[in-house]
Amino acid sequence: MAKRLIRILILTADAGFGHRSAANAVAKALKLKYQSAVEVRVENPLDLESAPFFLREAQTDYDRWVKQVPELYKLGYQASDAAIPTRLLEDSLAVLLFEAIRDTFSGPLPDVVLTTYPMYQSAIMLLYRLRKIHIPLFTVVTDLSTVHRLWFNRNVDGCLVPNEIVANLAAVNGVPQDKVHITGIPVSPDILYETRPAEKIRAELGWHPELTTILAVGSTRTEKLLEAASVINHYGSELQLVVVAGKNEELYQELNQIGWHIPVQLFDFVDKVPLLMKASDLVICKAGGLIVTEALACGLPMVLTDIIQGQETGNAELIQRLQAGVVAETPLMMMEALHHFLMNDQKMLRQYADNARTIGKPAAACDVAEILYEAGKASTPPKASKRARGFRPAERPLEGDSE
Repeated sequence: MAKRLIRILILTADAGFGHRSAANAVAKALKLKYQSAVEVRVENPLDLESAPFFLREAQTDYDRWVKQVPELYKLGYQASDAAIPTRLLEDSLAVLLFEAIRDTFSGPLPDVVLTTYPMYQSAIMLLYRLRKIHIPLFTVVTDLSTVHRLWFNRNVDGCLVPNEIVANLAAVNGVPQDKVHITGIPVSPDILYETRPAEKIRAELGWHPELTTILAVGSTRTEKLLEAASVINHYGSELQLVVVAGKNEELYQELNQIGWHIPVQLFDFVDKVPLLMKASDLVICKAGGLIVTEALACGLPMVLTDIIQGQETGNAELIQRLQAGVVAETPLMMMEALHHFLMNDQKMLRQYADNARTIGKPAAACDVAEILYEAGKASTPPKASKRARGFRPAERPLEGDSE
């Protein structure tokens, strides 16, 4: 008897890169691990016309709010992160997003659902109640430490968290202990399977194999990377620099106008940040949950230059406490960080790399994939919707970029 095809629906959003990248990482792990035994669809319900326009627009406005009015963003984040406001927000989102979620679920129903974005859970539960169905629902939390209450819905079948800190937060917010699983934040399976020495990868990429390599990753939300790059350019040591502007056109143009004194590679955008990390010795980046998690999974020490107050504060504090990275928000702090990492034959750099490697979870996406597959296999196949739109495999690339 032929095995039943397991249909897996992954819901995400494009407010920043992290949610999409985590979703794509799990999708890729599922296809690598289970191949033709699974059919995977990655969807963003906020892209649908049935989603409220202001929530669709909020995805593109996210960068502007974070960059132009960070204190207001922090205030809104903190004000909503309380029991009563969160309950009101959940009830509102259930109504506002119901049509978009309903349309996402039309056609042959999946056997299991994963969301990497917290706003969908209450609307999914409402759909389940109205249709009198239950499809196993799992949530992947994509923040390392400072986690909004909205992530924690006690009715999900599984809350997949990055570490013990977030597992405790889930318990405090009412998620039953047997539903909480520490998996790590899903990162590209390429990190797990890339085992070549950094020097060999550098040679393949056309970089200087023997030079200490610093990777700087920007985005539309990074403001201090240009200053950091300038410090590195004038540090005077045997370094080479690789900069990914992350679709920040202004930053990319400014980088190209610098008179470089060290070997440098400049990219507007790449879709293989994990490979560049594997080829590097140190990464300069913002304190986003995904890129910090990728760096840990690669055993790569960090210098954090940009921190979204509220949302990313905990990430930065955690990385410093675990001695896997430092914060350097000014050129002087960057100079000090470089000096400390590189002095004494790079002793601190090696120590922090070991710490990152110990903490990192490169197999997270594969572990999440296994949980989803087993849940889908154990579930009763749901009845198909009368509104057959078809369960399509993911149309977007499975490779994601970094936050």
